[in-house]
Amino acid sequence: MVLESVPDLRPGPGEILVKVHAAGVNPVDTYIRAGAYGDRSFPYTPGMDAAGTVLAVGSGVSRFKVNDRVYVAGSISGTYAEQTLSKGSQVYPLPPMISFEQGAAMGVPYATAYYALFNRGQAIAGETVLVHGASGGVGTAAVQIARARGLVVIGTASTSKGRDLVAKEGAHHVLDHSAPDYFDQLMKLTDNRGVPLILEMLANVNLGRDLKVLTPRGRVVVIGSRGKVEIDPRDTMGRNADIRGMSLLYAAEPELSAVHAALVAGLENGTLRPVIGCKIPLAEAANAHEEVMKPGSYGKIVLVP
Repeated sequence: MVLESVPDLRPGPGEILVKVHAAGVNPVDTYIRAGAYGDRSFPYTPGMDAAGTVLAVGSGVSRFKVNDRVYVAGSISGTYAEQTLSKGSQVYPLPPMISFEQGAAMGVPYATAYYALFNRGQAIAGETVLVHGASGGVGTAAVQIARARGLVVIGTASTSKGRDLVAKEGAHHVLDHSAPDYFDQLMKLTDNRGVPLILEMLANVNLGRDLKVLTPRGRVVVIGSRGKVEIDPRDTMGRNADIRGMSLLYAAEPELSAVHAALVAGLENGTLRPVIGCKIPLAEAANAHEEVMKPGSYGKIVLVP
């Protein structure tokens, strides 16, 4: 990836041009960059998440005006830039108490967490959810959202710093997923009942063991995987359990509108508070792609133009 100067953008009908104050970096950005995910012509400008102020609006746009604070969840032109062009349906209000860096953490991480919990996971208040990798961008979002909606939250992280963060963000119980017996600890926490819902960030490592700690009719929502995995199908049969994949790329627009309406409300009432782990200059985006794939994640990585 290289930094280049390109002409200023102009919004077409139904589009919004945003001055980028911060851009979010997600693992999926690295997959797209590598040509391993989605249909993409190269070269291109990476990034789907950003926050900033409205520079211009196209015809037919009435929800926003110039200088409004917004966050972007999806982009026509890419967000690793000083300006980004989005469809009107991809832009949402950013409350004044939320920083631009925090706004850049909303699009993929918070929408993924919410969609995984409720659209795919069908979580209900009172249930217990296990959030694997709860110290990263999606993980901290899931912990905050699940706690605010009345679930009992068990989060995992591999470092003491990460576990402290997971506890601070609202998890009732925190486990070290680098410990060989942490699934045994999980069963003790639940009086050997297991959990009805698991959000899985690394299915190629954990999925086979996840299935063994589900309650009857339990669900594993696969958010991330970096390879193949072997499972015993009988672990689903004996529980009437489900493995449910998810990707925001295949969410319908009305679903996403509902998700972001809930997320904006959470920002406004203070239950959602994105954690920024690292700010990196836009010119060093390649380094950000290395950092986001390292183990021991902590909060959200953002680029600052």
